[in-house]
Amino acid sequence: MQVSESKTQRDIPTRPPLPPFTRETAIQKVRLAEDGWNSRDPEKVALAYTIDSRWRNRAEFANGRQEIIQFLTRNRRRPTNRRYREVTRVINR
Repeated sequence: MQVSESKTQRDIPTRPPLPPFTRETAIQKVRLAEDGWNSRDPEKVALAYTIDSRWRNRAEFANGRQEIIQFLTRNRRRPTNRRYREVTRVINR
């Protein structure tokens, strides 16, 4: 008897690089995440999170991708020169 994957697992796109990470692929993964956030495209950013994600920003809550997109759209109407930059720590073993 063969066990089939659930629809949610089968439909989740993978975005290389995937674990296990080397120092170079870890840095690449972080840079891709930064580029997504800095694109200022709420739909692109929301795709990085699961369909049932839950966000909290102070007293505001967003449940699911659609609410995340609405939240980001509202908050990104204001012009800003801020850019997201992740600090990457890599442990050499």
